[in-house]
Amino acid sequence: MNRRSLLLGGLTATGALLVGWGALPPRSRLGSAARAVADGGAVALNGWLTVTPDGVVHLAMPRSEMGQGVHTALTMLVAEELDVPLSAVRLVPAGPDRIHGNVALFVASLPIHPSSIDAESPAAAVRGSRWLVGKVATELGVSVTGGSSSVTDAWDVLRLAAATARAQLLGAASLQWKLPVADLAIDNGIISHPSGPSGHFGEFARAAAATPATGVRVKDRKAWSLIGTAAPRTDLPAKVDGSAVFGLDVRRPGQLYAVVAHAPMLFGSPGRADTAAALALPGVERVVRLGRYAGSHEAVAVVGRTTWHARRGVQALDVEWRGPPAGHPDTRQLIDTLERRAREADQAGGGFAFHDRGDILAAHAAASSRHEAVYRAPYLAHAAMEPINCTARVADGRVELWAPTQFPTAARAIAAQVAGVDADDVTLHVTYLGGGFGRRLDVDFVGQAVRIAIETSGRPVQLVWPREEDLTHDFYRPAAVAVLRAAFDADGAVSALSVTSAGDAITPRWLERTLPLLAAVDTPDRSNSEGLFDQPYDIPHQRMAHVPTHSGVPVGYWRSVGHSHNAFFAEGFIDELAAQARQDPLAFRLALLVHQPRHAAVLKLVAEKSGWASPLPPGRARGVALAESFGSIVAQVAEVVLVEGKPRVVRVVCAADVGTVVNPGIVAQQMEGAIVFGLCAALHQRIDIHDGVVQQSNFHTYRLLTLAETPRIETHLIASERPPSGVGEPGVPPVAPAVANAVFALTGARLRALPLML
Repeated sequence: MNRRSLLLGGLTATGALLVGWGALPPRSRLGSAARAVADGGAVALNGWLTVTPDGVVHLAMPRSEMGQGVHTALTMLVAEELDVPLSAVRLVPAGPDRIHGNVALFVASLPIHPSSIDAESPAAAVRGSRWLVGKVATELGVSVTGGSSSVTDAWDVLRLAAATARAQLLGAASLQWKLPVADLAIDNGIISHPSGPSGHFGEFARAAAATPATGVRVKDRKAWSLIGTAAPRTDLPAKVDGSAVFGLDVRRPGQLYAVVAHAPMLFGSPGRADTAAALALPGVERVVRLGRYAGSHEAVAVVGRTTWHARRGVQALDVEWRGPPAGHPDTRQLIDTLERRAREADQAGGGFAFHDRGDILAAHAAASSRHEAVYRAPYLAHAAMEPINCTARVADGRVELWAPTQFPTAARAIAAQVAGVDADDVTLHVTYLGGGFGRRLDVDFVGQAVRIAIETSGRPVQLVWPREEDLTHDFYRPAAVAVLRAAFDADGAVSALSVTSAGDAITPRWLERTLPLLAAVDTPDRSNSEGLFDQPYDIPHQRMAHVPTHSGVPVGYWRSVGHSHNAFFAEGFIDELAAQARQDPLAFRLALLVHQPRHAAVLKLVAEKSGWASPLPPGRARGVALAESFGSIVAQVAEVVLVEGKPRVVRVVCAADVGTVVNPGIVAQQMEGAIVFGLCAALHQRIDIHDGVVQQSNFHTYRLLTLAETPRIETHLIASERPPSGVGEPGVPPVAPAVANAVFALTGARLRALPLML
């Protein structure tokens, strides 16, 4: 395998897009990072890796770091294959080239995953799936950080790229020293031979770039010395000493600051505006009207010398806000409508059936007993700790951006559209993200920042959304309702399970905002039904259907997407069936997982580590839940007490099978963070919209978990030789049902709506 035929990519079973080296257009073969570094004297060995004259390896990094540790994990893959310490691999921005694209997020939303397509699949779904993947892959070259896919997608690509670079470097040293390659070794970035010759990578890089790679093989896992260890995160020193640059840390010469103000109601717009009082304030520079960019609402922004000046200017504005012509959404009516539509579809066998096995009608008709429940979940905001922000400069026909974004491709596109320039004239610097959770997959704030920068005469301007604007004008996790029905046969076994859910489709709305080229593909939204149609339990007759709705409330991806509420629906109902059958909830699940050894192993591990069979003190109870998402299987046991009549979680034990564990420390951190994130939503959070106005405005009404409320969390990982699967999101789904099931065990009250309230 030589350098030009090396596959740095293709469509894998996980949905990762890999791009053939020789198939790329000339300007994309190295990738922008490799070209930029090469200008400084480094040598590009492939589209991902370059080597500097002093032997430092540069890795082109297309993924955003938002606390999930992906920069460390991907660096570990390269360092392992090249036998260099983590400190010898430096990250450089990957830029917009197609070689670094990632379409896993789009593939995950298709009605039928490409890996499951077979001759019996509906022709239309096959055509739609292939068309969407092909369109994204060949024309857009999108770069996205989402879907817990970063390590999964890079697992083969980066290891192969590094292994190829290793083979080239060894080959170059072999030719220079006239010694057999098999006798050479690499240790800490030094190539050596037992007879004495040695040299660092930089001494051989130029020759290596012209040396065909032969005998390329990634390391056997038995030879790993780095992968699988809890190596320190590479981003920690900068975050500790304050040198890390988040979006809000950007400071440029002559920088101005802007604060946005939207209408009190969703989709409102500014009418008459008296700006005199605002402009008369010291430090206020100007007031800018904002249109709609990538799904943003019309708004007004005040520009000042500091954020404080701009904030005071906003408070001094006198704006006549106009409501939307289409009316005002109200969550009470919307959720009632969702339940009505789910019930109607359930009775008529309607909705889009993502999974249909056996004869559900006959099984229900022949049942000796039946059980039914309706579950509900509210709208939720993202509420990332770093407020929405973007810094932009527009001058001389070019745009420069500094943005904490999960979607660089869309950020550049909306900036180019607003500024009226070509996308190649947009330079984007992706900063650290102070939390993303899916909110920064949208780029509305980028369009707003560029529009303001057009008015500041070439001076950079940093746009900041106050927390109130963030919570009242988010792209929310959709509300959802599910009707669940089960049938028991004469032996008391569950013979049938049908689930019909209803909720707003996320992917079509998101595509309309970020990738209009694909907006016409309004397929049934797989992402909002995931976690229901792919149940692991061995129940003979099943039907899982979803009714996609379009309420008009702005919706978007939220950490773990459909799994976030569907696991609550499914695992709460499974617990109800265990109670109906008078069986232990854990034993009941294990009996339905005889043909799912991975799921059963995770459940058994969490039972062992939580002491499931051991008695608890009076006033405390356990609940269990199991969920598979993003390729990972996670089970959790929550221990609950009542404090002033409200559930308080005191301990959560988590067991997970995430495939090969690249860094167990990071995996444990992500599970802990996901559990806290999920508990915030399970116990406290909801978005209520009355007469078009979001009622929650800051953390006093959209509560986070306090330190005193945070439970002790333990994480245990299953050893696996499977490729890595998702880590950032799979810890969220089991939290709410585990807590709800513990509340039932403690009080006998079955809670079927979030947040959980007795």
